[in-house]
Amino acid sequence: MTSEKVRAEGRRVAETVGAGARIGEGGARIVDGLPEIVRDDEGAPLVIRTDYTDDAAWREVVAALERAVEGERDWEPAVHLVEDRRWEGVTEDAALTAAARDEELCVVFLADDVTMRSPLRPLLALDLGADDDQDLDPVYYQELVDSPPPRAVRVVPDAVHMVHGNLQLANVDFPEFVEDASADPDGVVRDVTAPSGGTGD
Repeated sequence: MTSEKVRAEGRRVAETVGAGARIGEGGARIVDGLPEIVRDDEGAPLVIRTDYTDDAAWREVVAALERAVEGERDWEPAVHLVEDRRWEGVTEDAALTAAARDEELCVVFLADDVTMRSPLRPLLALDLGADDDQDLDPVYYQELVDSPPPRAVRVVPDAVHMVHGNLQLANVDFPEFVEDASADPDGVVRDVTAPSGGTGD
């Protein structure tokens, strides 16, 4: 399924109030138990908490995200945080389908069990455009068909804005961040311009 099809399916499901869909508090549509997310700022990165085993770890994640936009970077939009137990344990595919309802979004970040266990608090970044190559003609693009681009990578909190911004502006492709993570000793994406002293240092 291409990213456009994923987005279309997300919109179709979100707009259907019937089987598998209902209206929640405040008129928000709820599909398969996942409420529709409406960001206050379309430029804000979306971070969804999917693990609820460690509140202290979650507070560290939130604090690190807040520190990342202090000082000279306070012009950047605050992260849109989703802390709702209906998202607990959500799968990557379900998160991608739900996030695809937001047509302006190209990446979503999950605070999952790995985030809570690791001292680096790395978020799982999921690329909403990772399926773009599935409709390519194999006659001309067999290599891409056989080896689809990666759809997920771990990102430390202070790099969330950098990853989100570059993907939104199409300055960097998602696989480039995957390459950065593969070259990192901890297997994560970092923002080399961010001040030191963040989570896990």
